[in-house]
Amino acid sequence: MRSQSPPSQTPAFELKTLKKADLEKSKGKKIDRQMNQSATPGRFGHGAAVAVDRREQRKRDQALGLVPFAIKLDSDLVKQLHALAQERKTGLNELTAELLKKGLKSK
Repeated sequence: MRSQSPPSQTPAFELKTLKKADLEKSKGKKIDRQMNQSATPGRFGHGAAVAVDRREQRKRDQALGLVPFAIKLDSDLVKQLHALAQERKTGLNELTAELLKKGLKSK
């Protein structure tokens, strides 16, 4: 027969109660780890193998002289921009920059 350890011994791990904020933070870290491990080609239909680090992307954009510029547009106008970008097989950023340059030249 096996001998059982006496109940007075300390367990190999301790149960720790977490605050709700700590629990949510822990869940977020777990999700981030899973997302990083499962980054495969074709994810979300874009064919991106690995997401570029945001900090690195910011450095690249700065080196190219790019500046973030957020605006709010009418949804119909945005649909037109998306359709035109898809038709020209170009990115939305490039298309918007091109249209703004043309508009400013004509003034």
